[in-house]
Amino acid sequence: MLSYCCDYCYLPVDGAELFTITLLPEKEGKFPVVILRTPYVDAWEEHPEENAALALLNERKNWLSRGYAIVCQHCRGRGKSTGDCIPYINERKDGLALQEWVRKQPFYNGEIYLNGGSYTTSVHYVTAPFAPDIKGAVFGVQDCDRYNASYCNGFFKRGLHGNWYVKMYKAKRIKNKAFTPDTFNLLPMKDFCKTVFGEEAEDLNQQFRANLPSDPYWDTCEGITNTRGVTRDLPFPALFTTAFFDLYAGGIFKMWQEMTEESRNRNALVISPYDHGDRKNPQEGQNYPCGHRTEAFGENYEIDWFDYLRGVRKESPFPQGKVTYYRLFENRWETDDFAPAEKEMLLPLGEKEVTYTYNPFDPPSFPGGLSRGFDGACYQDPPGFRHDIITVHTPAFAQDTFVKGQMQLQLQVKSDCEDTCFYVRISGEKDGRDMGLRDDITSLSWQLGDYTPGTEAQLQFSFDEIAFLIRKGQRLRIDIASANNRYYIRHTNQKGHYFEQETAKIAHNTVDLQHSSLTLPIE
Repeated sequence: MLSYCCDYCYLPVDGAELFTITLLPEKEGKFPVVILRTPYVDAWEEHPEENAALALLNERKNWLSRGYAIVCQHCRGRGKSTGDCIPYINERKDGLALQEWVRKQPFYNGEIYLNGGSYTTSVHYVTAPFAPDIKGAVFGVQDCDRYNASYCNGFFKRGLHGNWYVKMYKAKRIKNKAFTPDTFNLLPMKDFCKTVFGEEAEDLNQQFRANLPSDPYWDTCEGITNTRGVTRDLPFPALFTTAFFDLYAGGIFKMWQEMTEESRNRNALVISPYDHGDRKNPQEGQNYPCGHRTEAFGENYEIDWFDYLRGVRKESPFPQGKVTYYRLFENRWETDDFAPAEKEMLLPLGEKEVTYTYNPFDPPSFPGGLSRGFDGACYQDPPGFRHDIITVHTPAFAQDTFVKGQMQLQLQVKSDCEDTCFYVRISGEKDGRDMGLRDDITSLSWQLGDYTPGTEAQLQFSFDEIAFLIRKGQRLRIDIASANNRYYIRHTNQKGHYFEQETAKIAHNTVDLQHSSLTLPIE
């Protein structure tokens, strides 16, 4: 019978004391070491260290029973660790220091495994290039491009990175921040940090300025340049996990597609039908039979992955080099290459022009972040709930149709402003209601550069990968607007960088539905 060993210490790194818990299968011996680093430990800040360590022991007993040592550290400025939490900035040096500390411990057997999800995956990405004793990883629900966490086509993701960053920033030192989500409507945005934190948070200011992926900021240490492309040729096998309604789903698909063939053949990708972290939206109708990864593959599928890499288990829990995914509304799992569909279906959007008024002082919002924000898939408000949203439906489908891959939409538009925004959301039918599936956002300047008011322009929208069934008789719904203020920073209808803009104005935008269409990749 195993006698688990539980201990903790404070690891000094560059002026901070980082609280580090060690769990061992037995008091004596050498073991493969699984490293975890997390900032989501605020609940333990005022509790004794022993309580935090024992709670982790109870959570990780299944790992210990399989022979793994666990080393878990509270990130700088969170939980029991001291210092200032500034997202991403200190994670590389702190993570490398922890790895080096592990190598000096008597229980270290020469093997390190990385385990994380969301930001707790990013804290591992930043330690690249990886040392040769790192033998495998489970990288959950986070891609390796920080720009993707902050922006979509030049629009700051206020409902993803924005709200999260504000909560994380110096959480111990600045307790009372002058912030509500509507603070992202502040003009000019260059006053945001001083208003919210009472000081200039230069890293966040730089992000606000760096709305282009080519901005030099993303090639700095602060912009986490060393993580970009880090998964292209991983030196060890990794299990990547996401969900179709996870806020990083598109980025993870991009990572997978950009891997070298040799690297991809070592790895595996698993995609569930749910939300960030495989969470289920509490809405009625959000149940998918055997949809959670633990339901389909067992509570210990991550341990099974590591056991397979170590030769303890003969078969991998997931086929390497393949994508294991849930086919939405068909309600079953499939494993294949997730190759682009060979057939396409073109659906015109209508026969008329529609003009609406977009007022940036009263921008529309939509429920559910889909694959680019929190809260995943949600039922939508009924058509016509706002004057500034165009809603069209496709004809009813004549037969069951399975969509797999990236949907594309072409929109013929014009505006009376030099620049404005266009936002598109696609919904499908589930239980007789409209459920959001995918969205995309762009601006005239993003796609066209200069634009002359009153002239027609063709805009292209590309949606993150998805796999879902449209049943015979069902329709797709397409909503067209000029904002989704819950998840993306609003457009002011003025040309130039929003960070500097001090005013906004009303736009009159027109969509020519007759020359607009939706393209579906179908099996």
